[in-house]
Amino acid sequence: MNLDALVAAHSAQWSRLDELSRRRRLTGGEADELLDLYQQVSTHLSLIRSGEADPTLIRHLSTILSRARVTLAGRGSSTWADLGAFFVRTFPAALYRLRRWWLGTLALNLVAAVLVAWWTVEHPQVYTSVMSRAQIDAYVGTDFENYYREFPHHEFATLVWVNNAWVAAQCIVFGVLGLPVVYVLWQNTLNLGVAGALMASHDRASLFFGMILPHGLLELTAVFVAGGAGLWLFWSWIEPGPRPRAVAFAEAGRTVIAIALGLAAVLLVSGIIEGFVTPSALPTGARILIGVLAEGAFLAYVFVVGRRAFRGGATGDVSRAAVGDAAPVVG
Repeated sequence: MNLDALVAAHSAQWSRLDELSRRRRLTGGEADELLDLYQQVSTHLSLIRSGEADPTLIRHLSTILSRARVTLAGRGSSTWADLGAFFVRTFPAALYRLRRWWLGTLALNLVAAVLVAWWTVEHPQVYTSVMSRAQIDAYVGTDFENYYREFPHHEFATLVWVNNAWVAAQCIVFGVLGLPVVYVLWQNTLNLGVAGALMASHDRASLFFGMILPHGLLELTAVFVAGGAGLWLFWSWIEPGPRPRAVAFAEAGRTVIAIALGLAAVLLVSGIIEGFVTPSALPTGARILIGVLAEGAFLAYVFVVGRRAFRGGATGDVSRAAVGDAAPVVG
């Protein structure tokens, strides 16, 4: 093979392929031309490699073909566009789709917390059996309030964010088994109910709600969303419907992962409120109002943005192209 003759005969095709590969938009004719040139230049590269190997020319043609391959396959959207699509469509649609699961989880846990608090107030031995009188006085008098003020704001916000994200992650990961999710939620509800009862029975209920509500509304909602998502994941392989169990579980798993990623942002917001608003010198009413506004914004995000995205076809799962083809099922 005469390498110089090959270069002289086909260099124009190589240049044209390189030119088309660099364009952001192609007409129908240019796309067809790009495909034809890609096939021809691939043949040229194979001939060069099998004959007089020229490392420089091989590298040059390989680069052109790689760029052409990306153009033929289609360029993906930018990272910022993907991030925007996640928070405008994927995450809110997943929240709306699973609304019955996490709203039911939220309602049941709130009822359980109230029952635990009532039982504890009626049976103070629940805490007197594990705490001395001095420990109770310290907790009610200073420790509960100081918990939110003993660290610098930014450190405390980071601490509670990581802790709450860990609780939410446990709810989601344990969803494979189901019952551990109930245990994690129960521990969280039990601690909330007992703490509330302890403060209320010592006439400190106003302090308790004044410190809990600013961040707790959004924080607990996020935890219950995680719990509901974990239980839904468990149910997906218990009752997969007409789909194969593995397919149903995979779909649910992808949606739950999307919820987990989104909840990290929600819990970051609640952590910032807990670190900077809860321990602040703002009046109690103002701090609670901030918590109510944050919770209202989240619910509006779910039932306005999420409902619109869900009705527009988003489910919280990745795109059908990313999933790939699946065998049809009956039903």
